[in-house]
Amino acid sequence: MQPNQYRDARLEKLGKLKALGLDIWPRKAERTHGLAQLAEAYADAEAWPNEKLEALGLTVSVMGRVLTIREMGKSVFAHLTENGEKIQAFFRMNDVAEPGWDVLKLLDMGDFVSVTGPLMRTKTGELSVRVKTVQFLAKALLPLPEKWHGLQDKEQRYRQRYLDLVSNPEVLKTFQTRSRIVSAVRRFMEGQGYLEVETPMMQPIPGGATARPFTTHHNALDMPLYLRIAPELYLKRLIVGGFEKVFEINRNFRNEGLSVRHNPEFTMMEMYEAGSDLRDMMALTEGLLSTVARDIMGAEALPWGDQVISYAAPFRRLTMKDAIAEFGGIERHLLEDDTSIRTLAKAAHIEDADTKITGVLLGDLFEHHAEKQLVQPTFITDYPIELSPLTKTLEGDERFVDRFELFIGGMEIANAYSELNDPVDQMARFQAQMVEREAGNDEAMHLDQDFITSLEHGFPPTGGEGIGIDRLVMLLTNSASIRDVILFPLMRPMKPQEAGESE
Repeated sequence: MQPNQYRDARLEKLGKLKALGLDIWPRKAERTHGLAQLAEAYADAEAWPNEKLEALGLTVSVMGRVLTIREMGKSVFAHLTENGEKIQAFFRMNDVAEPGWDVLKLLDMGDFVSVTGPLMRTKTGELSVRVKTVQFLAKALLPLPEKWHGLQDKEQRYRQRYLDLVSNPEVLKTFQTRSRIVSAVRRFMEGQGYLEVETPMMQPIPGGATARPFTTHHNALDMPLYLRIAPELYLKRLIVGGFEKVFEINRNFRNEGLSVRHNPEFTMMEMYEAGSDLRDMMALTEGLLSTVARDIMGAEALPWGDQVISYAAPFRRLTMKDAIAEFGGIERHLLEDDTSIRTLAKAAHIEDADTKITGVLLGDLFEHHAEKQLVQPTFITDYPIELSPLTKTLEGDERFVDRFELFIGGMEIANAYSELNDPVDQMARFQAQMVEREAGNDEAMHLDQDFITSLEHGFPPTGGEGIGIDRLVMLLTNSASIRDVILFPLMRPMKPQEAGESE
C-alpha cells in the first residue's frame, strides 16, 4: 500500500469510530502516571513479580502512542510509548468495557490512546496494564514510516524530525541528553556565582565576532536590524554597569554555509567575569566540562568515533606556533620569520598566500596542519592580533593576544580572551576592521560607537569566553554531525520532484 491508501483506510476507520459515538480528539487524557514514572518504580521483575504487583492492587491510567499490535484469539497485546519508555497494554475480550473491543478493531499503529486497569506482569516478565477501559486520544491518519518505506534517509530524518524521534529511540535519547547537558551547564555556572541574563537577538549594529550577519528591517522605525552574531558587546556593557559575573545561553546567527559542524542558527554560551583573565577562564572551562561529563554521561572518558576522549583536568596547553610545528613537522624557528611563514603557506597551498598578512597566514597554517589533530582537549594560545580585534595583547609582544581556543575532537569548542578594556586601543582596532570592510571583507566587524562610549566609562580587567553548546553535545553524545544534535536544522528547500518522491 502507498501512503495515500493507508490514509484512506484510516479515514474509513475514523468514520466508524465516530459512528460509535466516541470523541476521537478529546480535550484531556485520563492519566494517573507517566510511563517513565512506572518504569522507574516497577520495571525490576525480581523486585516486583506479578504476585507482588497484584497484591499491590494498583490501578493506573497511562497514555501513549501505539507502537505494535498483536492479536492472539480473544486477547490483544499492544505496546505504548511515551517519552522514550514503553509499556504493554493487555486486552482481553471479556475484560474491556464497551465499546472497547470494537474500538480495538479500529486501532492502528501510531494512534494515541489512554488505557486504564491494574498493573501486572505477564508470564514473560513484561510490565503491563490489564486494560479495563480504553480512550482514544488521537487517530493517526498516516502510518509510522516503517510501515511503508522506513525513515533511513538522513535528510528526510532531519526534515521530519518528529518521525525520526518516534522511529529511532536513540535519537530521542540524544535530545533528552542534550537538555540535561544544557541544564548541567546552567547549574555549574550558577554554582560559580554567575547570573544568567538575556541580551538583544536583533541588533542595530552586529558585533562581537567576525562573521556575515543576517539582515532584516524594522518597518515602524524604518531601520535595518541584524540577527546577532554574538552577544559579546552587550554582555560587556553589563560588566561596565556593575555586574561581576554574567552568562547567557542562547542562539547566534551567522550567514554562512552548512556543514557537519556548522548551522547558521546555533546555540552558544558566553560568560564574562570582572577581575579575571584567560587563566581563570581555562580553569573554569576544565571544571565545567569535566563536571558535565561526569554528572550527565557518567564518566570523564567518553567515546568519540573509534577514539576515547578524556575530559579530566588539566587540559593540554600549546601556543599556536608550537601546534603548527608539532603537527606540521615544521622547525619552530621558521615560524618567527615573515618570509618563511609565507613560504610555508605557499607550500601548504593556502589561498591568497601572496597577499595575506602574516598573522592571518599563521591562522591558516594552524588550521591546515594542526586543527584536526587536536582530539584530546587542548588549549591553543597566543593568537596573532589580526585574528582577535577584541583581545588584550601579550605582555612583551603586541603582535599577539591573550586568547585561547579549546579544541576537542578536531574542532573548536570554546574561544576565550583576556578582554581588551582600553577604549583608545579598541577604537583603533575597530578602525582597522572598517578598512577591511571597505576592502571587501563582509565578515569584518562594524564600528559600535556606543560600545566604545561604554568602555570610556570604565571597563575593569575581564575574562570572557564563548562555548559552542551544539558542538559540546556532539562530543558528549558521540554524534558525527551538528544536525544530529539540533532538533530542526536548516535544510535547503526540496525540489518539487523530491517532495513527490518522499510522499
